[in-house]
Amino acid sequence: MQVVFRTAREQRLFSSQRELIRGFGAERAAVIMRRLSELAAAENLAVMGCLPPAKCHELVADRAGQFAVSVKDPCRLIFEPAGTPVPRARDGGIDRSKVTKIAIIGVVDYHG
Repeated sequence: MQVVFRTAREQRLFSSQRELIRGFGAERAAVIMRRLSELAAAENLAVMGCLPPAKCHELVADRAGQFAVSVKDPCRLIFEPAGTPVPRARDGGIDRSKVTKIAIIGVVDYHG
């Protein structure tokens, strides 16, 4: 998939191992870099559901339309399909097999 960033600041942060370590610590930075590589290597978003460690899942409520992959508890890497319109399945949900471009939103703990 094509991985893009919503701001130049986010692109600098997520493109630099040094900045990731500074912002999230060495252990989380390593996992974030691995998740970004997995996302970039995936043909589409449906493939991410086959990677058990990533635990890719769609979010709900105020984060509806966004997805998360595990980083290191409790943090998640949050992203959303990029491009318009977002591909939809017959049931109205997002058709993950047609999502080939995503925008990184950030790393957050949305549980607390």
